Amino acid sequence: MKRLGISIYPEHSTPEKDKQYIKQAHRHGFERIFTCLLSVSKPYETVMEEYKDVISYAKTLDMEVILDVAPAVFDKFDISYDDLGFFAEMGADGVRLDLGFDGLKEAKMTFNPYGLKIELNMSNDVEYLLNILTHQANKNQLIGCHNFYPQKFTGLPYEFFISCCKRFKEQGIRTAAFVTSQMGEIGPWDINDGLCTLEQHRELSIDVQAKHLWATGLIDDVIIGNAYASEAELKMLGALQRDMVELKVELQSNASPIEQQVALEEIHIRRGDISEYMVRSVEVRKKYGKEDFAARETVPQQNGDVFIGNDSFGKYKGELQVILRDMPMDERKNLVAQVVEEERFLLDYIKPWSSFRLII
Repeated sequence: MKRLGISIYPEHSTPEKDKQYIKQAHRHGFERIFTCLLSVSKPYETVMEEYKDVISYAKTLDMEVILDVAPAVFDKFDISYDDLGFFAEMGADGVRLDLGFDGLKEAKMTFNPYGLKIELNMSNDVEYLLNILTHQANKNQLIGCHNFYPQKFTGLPYEFFISCCKRFKEQGIRTAAFVTSQMGEIGPWDINDGLCTLEQHRELSIDVQAKHLWATGLIDDVIIGNAYASEAELKMLGALQRDMVELKVELQSNASPIEQQVALEEIHIRRGDISEYMVRSVEVRKKYGKEDFAARETVPQQNGDVFIGNDSFGKYKGELQVILRDMPMDERKNLVAQVVEEERFLLDYIKPWSSFRLII
C-alpha cells in the first residue's frame, strides 16, 4: 500500500501548530510523520518532553512516526546502540539512520525489544543494505528512505535515484522519498530552498512530484519534506490516484459530451503491442463504437494531444489516443484535450497494459 507523509520540526515551531498540521494531514489521508533530531540543541529533558507531547498526539490518530538520527544524536544524549529505549519512550515507531554504521550495529538494532523499525538512508548507491543483510538483520524491521536536499541544485539526479531505489526494492524493502511544498518554509536547517529528493522536482507542483515518484514503481511512501504544506496541497495529494498514472488535461471547448465521457470517465488501458507514436486505449472503442463522433476541424497531432477516432475512422471509431511524437494531421481523428505541459513527461510511465486516467 502506498502512503503519504508529512514532516514536522518541533524545535522550529510550537506544539499547537504541529498538532494542527498533523490533524489536517490525517484528515486528507496522510499516515506517517518524519521528524528530525539532527538539528536539536535543547537539553535531554526538554527534547523528551516536547517530542513526546507531539508524538503522543500523532499516535491518537494512528500515524506512524519516524525519528531522523545520526551518531551525533547518540553521543549528545548518551544513547547506546544496544538500547533504543530513548526513542521508544518518545513514542516513535522507528528511527531513520541518516548516517550508517558498520552493518553489524544496524543488524543488531533490528532486534531491539521495543519493536522499533530501523529506516536506512537510501541515497547512496553502494552495497550498504546488502552489508546489513549479510549480518543477518531482521528484514521485517528494515525500511528505507531517501534524503532531502535543502540547497538548490544538490538534489539527486534521476538515474542515480533509480539505481539507489532498485537496491532496496530488489530486497523487498519498503521505500520512501521526499517531495517539497511550494508553501512550506520550515526545515531542520536555516537553508530551505525546498526539501525534495530529486532535483528535477524542486519547482514542480507537489502533486506532479508525488505522481512521478509513484509512477517509477520504486517508491512506496511519499513524504512532504518541509512544513507547513498548505491545506490545498494536502488535499491535492490526498485525492491522488496512487496506483496508476493520472494525467491532468485541458479539455477542448468543442469536445462533445460523448467525447468528454470517453476521455474522462473511463479507466484507460494502453494496448500491449505498443506504438512509439501514441498511447492507444482500444477498449473504449468497443464500448462506444455505436455512438456518434462527428468529424471536426483537422489539426496536427502534437505531443500530449488527446484524440478520439471520429465517424470516418471505421473500426477505430471511438478509440482514444494520447500522442507521444508529433505526426501530420489526420482528418479521421478529433482533438479532444491536451495533457498539461508540466505532466507530459509522465507519459513515459504508461507502459504496455498499464492503466491510466485523464482528469480535468
